[in-house]
Amino acid sequence: MFNIFKKESSPDPDGKVIALMNQKGGVGKTTMAFNLAHAFKSNGKKVLCLDMDPQTNFSSLFDVRIEEGKTIHQLLINSVKELKPLHNNTLISDVIVKAEEGIDILPAGQELSGFELTVAGINSPRQLILKKFIEKYELRSQYDVIIIDGPPTLGLLVVNILCAADGVLYPFIPDRFSEQGLRNIQQVVTDIAEMEITSTPKNLGYIPNLFDTRRKQANTDLLEITGSLGQAMIHEPFTNKVQFIKSLAQRKSVFHFKSVEFKDLQRQFTVMADAVQKELI
Repeated sequence: MFNIFKKESSPDPDGKVIALMNQKGGVGKTTMAFNLAHAFKSNGKKVLCLDMDPQTNFSSLFDVRIEEGKTIHQLLINSVKELKPLHNNTLISDVIVKAEEGIDILPAGQELSGFELTVAGINSPRQLILKKFIEKYELRSQYDVIIIDGPPTLGLLVVNILCAADGVLYPFIPDRFSEQGLRNIQQVVTDIAEMEITSTPKNLGYIPNLFDTRRKQANTDLLEITGSLGQAMIHEPFTNKVQFIKSLAQRKSVFHFKSVEFKDLQRQFTVMADAVQKELI
């Protein structure tokens, strides 16, 4: 297949697919995905971001103008032979956006919410549409890292993401609702393993977010939750810092700022990126 992208030389010829998931919304998945993409970029990696959430927040953070019919949803539909009556002439080159040097994005649109209904009648494995799409366009050979921001649901989109990913990061807020969301997602991973249709993604660790150091019970709650999550890595907690609010309001990552107040957040994301890379290699 003709490569429309050029990937710089890399010690790892096969790009890795990393998803950020939690059934519970509002836990910071998109914020983590956005800044993690920039952490990998700062390490010299070429990054592709996939927005797989119909809410399109990931695309919005990159300030992408979403055009009707030119989203990842249409590309996924076009990649399924059985859905030929729904195909159009949209090419991946029409959809992919060069967000900034070193980071491209395939944006989502609201029509992605109808993905499950659209593919309901096909005979080929509906769980593997995204995985086969990545293979069809040889995206792993074009990018060092592919980061997927998933929706806060448990439907077919989530199953597709988990089947396509090499590893998953699980952001959560240290409370019982978020913990249950993690358990629900983990059950989906178990179900995928039992189906034996593809390899299961590696658990790349849990990311405690919005950790309130002022609350006396916060440490106790965090210890109780992390103690129930098994042997997976627990990344350094992210506190509710004003720097996050400032950067997101400007649609910028923490790496866009030179002031010293952003250095600690930059360090955290860099450490996380390094840990993820080591886990997948």
